[in-house]
Amino acid sequence: MAEKSEIKAHIATYNSVIELLKWGSVGVALIAALVIWLIYR
Repeated sequence: MAEKSEIKAHIATYNSVIELLKWGSVGVALIAALVIWLIYR
């Protein structure tokens, strides 16, 4: 079984990746909205 320190490191990495995915999806949505707005204006 993994040691507690390895599990803590894994949880920290997982939380960082989830945070990055959240902000990345917001960024992609904003860019897509900008592109759509530029096409249809």
